[in-house]
Amino acid sequence: MQIDLIETFLDLMETRSFNRTAERLNVTQSTVSHRVNALEAEFGRKLFVRGKGGTVPTAAGLRLLDHAKALQQQWHEAARAVETAGTYERAMRIGMQHDVAEAIAGRFIRAVRAELPGTSIYLEADYSVQMNRDLGAGDLDLAVLYTPHHLPDLHYERLGDISYVLVSTGASTVSEIRPEDYIYANYSPAFDRVHRLALPQFSAAPVATGRNLILSELLSTLGGAAYVTRATADELSKKGVAQPVGDAPEIAQTVHAATNVRSRHAHQHRKLIAVLSALIGAEPF
Repeated sequence: MQIDLIETFLDLMETRSFNRTAERLNVTQSTVSHRVNALEAEFGRKLFVRGKGGTVPTAAGLRLLDHAKALQQQWHEAARAVETAGTYERAMRIGMQHDVAEAIAGRFIRAVRAELPGTSIYLEADYSVQMNRDLGAGDLDLAVLYTPHHLPDLHYERLGDISYVLVSTGASTVSEIRPEDYIYANYSPAFDRVHRLALPQFSAAPVATGRNLILSELLSTLGGAAYVTRATADELSKKGVAQPVGDAPEIAQTVHAATNVRSRHAHQHRKLIAVLSALIGAEPF
């Protein structure tokens, strides 16, 4: 069975629109129809019904959904295994939240090379939304992220917390910070909720971003006040750029490891998660 048939089926289950799926897959609508027809011919069952209200999956289509996801996952794993075949026994693709990668990527790879010398690692930094999607599609083997999407195919474990500290280039207390000088940090939906409750007066800040590295650069260039990791706060303080705001609360952000449910007990995954837990638990974020 061709994998493009399965991927077209999965996309159509999400969009419920032949036209939208054609746009997302960059093919013609007739190609989508042809692929669906081919898949229906394989099973001898109608998978979708098209009507005025849109495209609706049949009972057979709903039953195929979980199996199709598993097939897609296995196909991507097989493709990566073949493409990267060489001197290493196994290849793994790992996604990591930007702020976490900036802090521990080097030490993480060093530890993994010591623990799993027969495994090659591809590491990329990304945001939680995309990493959840990539895990579900089989494009990642493991992700380190802030925001779980509790999908049936994915398994999450808590690794620890990162503390974010409010710093300012001129103010020593919250009351001294001008709203027009505030740079709003939005690292995750959970962080955003706590942030807005703690400091609602700054919710309409003129500048906002979701990366610690960018916030550090903005503070160094523009001045103002913003939440950064504790390690970055210490660096800015040592450089004389910004100082912690004494009466501002720290905001903790939980870090999760995410895997496919089928892989959560695998030897390589357990080793990687153990390394990550040790690093995040010991890191003075």
